[in-house]
Amino acid sequence: MKDADRKWMKLMYIGERLGCHQMPERSFFYHGYQFPVCARCTGVLFATILAVPVFIKRKISPMLCILLSAVMFIDWFLQYLHIRESTNVRRLLTGAVGGFGYTMLHLYLYRFVWKGIRNRIKSERRECV
Repeated sequence: MKDADRKWMKLMYIGERLGCHQMPERSFFYHGYQFPVCARCTGVLFATILAVPVFIKRKISPMLCILLSAVMFIDWFLQYLHIRESTNVRRLLTGAVGGFGYTMLHLYLYRFVWKGIRNRIKSERRECV
């Protein structure tokens, strides 16, 4: 087995562990190698990387984030109901839009929890004094 094949097998294992179905017909290929995640998961992963600096720099409404997340769900649901078959490009785009919204919602949740923990620690310190 070539070294490139071993590296690709490791990446495919990581993609599987991330929860991707890795269906070849729903994945992109590069130089004969299937992406370790499907087109939709590829969009989600790229959007996750983009969402972190955007979250730090800009305020985006949580309601908008919910709507962005719904875009990915709608594409999936239409395909699930056999109303409209999605394409890999559409999966990539809806994955990016939905993944961005979903990641932003997670970041808002983490911030909320962190602030709650911090406030609790501050109030406990005041009680000890």
